[in-house]
Amino acid sequence: QVQLVESGGGLVQAGGSLRLSCAASGRSFSRYVVGWFRQAPGKDYEFVAGVSWSGGTTYYADGEAGRFTISRDNAKNTVYLQINSLKAEDTAIYYCAASSEIYVPRRRYEYHYWGQGTQVTVSS
Repeated sequence: QVQLVESGGGLVQAGGSLRLSCAASGRSFSRYVVGWFRQAPGKDYEFVAGVSWSGGTTYYADGEAGRFTISRDNAKNTVYLQINSLKAEDTAIYYCAASSEIYVPRRRYEYHYWGQGTQVTVSS
């Protein structure tokens, strides 16, 4: 069992940056791959980024590798999502999720544990 808690969201002006954190509790967190998803108002969940167990491999949604950086610190049981050059269309609730798969999934149903989300609002 893994519990996830996101933090770091807030209201930011377009062009600014945020670093979201996903703190995990539970056993063997380093054995889980972790992904970040977001859900904008009226839209479906969208994969943003994912990181392997070790942190050595990262994946990003198409076209987002330049503004998003995912990383993890297994000693702190925490995964981070750095977002730069924020745009109004980045406004969403951001969720982190953990999966016991051996690869980094991009589909929501492949993740087994979810946090409650953190709101990111970008003003233009």
